[in-house]
Amino acid sequence: MNKEYMILEEKLAAKGIDAGWVKDSIKNLSVETPSWGYGDAGTRFKVFKQIGMPRNLYEKLDDAAIVNKFTGICPSVAVHIPWDKVDDYEDAGKYARDKGIRIGAVNPNLFQADEYMLGSVCNADPAVRKMATDHMLECVDIARKFKSKEISLWFADGTNYPGQGSFRNRKNWMIESLLKLDKFMDDDMRMFIEYKAFEPAFYHTDINDWGMSLLLANRVGKKGTVLVDLGHHAQEVNIEQIVANLIDEGKMGGFHFNNKKYADDDLIVGSIKPYELFLIFNEIIDATLDEKTSACAKAISYMIDQCHSIEPKVPAMIRSVLNVQTAHAKALLVDRKKLEEARMANDVLGAEDCVREAFECDVRPLLAQVREEMGIDTNPMKAYMASGHEEDKKKRGYGQGWS
Repeated sequence: MNKEYMILEEKLAAKGIDAGWVKDSIKNLSVETPSWGYGDAGTRFKVFKQIGMPRNLYEKLDDAAIVNKFTGICPSVAVHIPWDKVDDYEDAGKYARDKGIRIGAVNPNLFQADEYMLGSVCNADPAVRKMATDHMLECVDIARKFKSKEISLWFADGTNYPGQGSFRNRKNWMIESLLKLDKFMDDDMRMFIEYKAFEPAFYHTDINDWGMSLLLANRVGKKGTVLVDLGHHAQEVNIEQIVANLIDEGKMGGFHFNNKKYADDDLIVGSIKPYELFLIFNEIIDATLDEKTSACAKAISYMIDQCHSIEPKVPAMIRSVLNVQTAHAKALLVDRKKLEEARMANDVLGAEDCVREAFECDVRPLLAQVREEMGIDTNPMKAYMASGHEEDKKKRGYGQGWS
């Protein structure tokens, strides 16, 4: 047990915070990585090819298993169909399990077919709406073969000009499609409904904010939940407030973690706004301690969704996961008893200090202790870079990216 951790443990005890609970919470955090994050990606201008990118889903799973090996908290991989189509999904699922991981959320691609230029499930053409709905149903079947329980939905549907489409008709077409999907899904599956303020449509997006996602999730019923992508909001939107409200409504389903400076930049999570990430986890942990909201808060799925266009893929993924873990660990250290007392006393600065003090805490000794107890290297990034995996990957040559 390192000396720095022992000092921190004493400080936690003085605040009435159980160090065992903190460590268990850190160990139980699970972050899903995306298959597409391991392949070549790019900006809106160019995809920069890198040597050693995976050539198929199996090689993406190889890289994901390495990330899990060095971080200890990434046991599942999200897949995107048709990017990750294979001949035998049961075999791919078994391959993942043999690597010590599993397939997580299945993401239908509803934005790259030529037919979707003017929308998928919100298209005025019923044949296109059927094509999009059938693809979602296909992905449910694929999820069954993977033994996955999560279908993650993002729609690029929207319009570029006033008058181009009927807001109400498009909303109702969306609901019609989601209800068909809900009926086809197994009872123990969950549907994540993502939203985005704008892009690629610029006049309006059919699911433009958390309110529209919540409306749709409520129309779907028990299986419907909201997915929050950190890059899909207007500038300076209070995301932690959105998260708190969705948990309170029992509809917070999952996250796509990334970060932005301007719009949907898909940067490494925590690289631009680490305090925002911490504050999001602060709300989640607070909700787990409330009997009313605990079940919803504990069921949240944490997923990375980033475009590593210039970074080496596996190190970028490891950095993303470690930043999530760090923010989560800091949020566990908030003195909630003192915080509640300050709130009830209308002590503005006292309440703010409780939150800021936890954010400013150096949790590296805590994380080192947790990793040691988990049997992984205390410095995952350094250990990975010394492992030789980056050099081994180059033997693949040039692989695949988004297709």
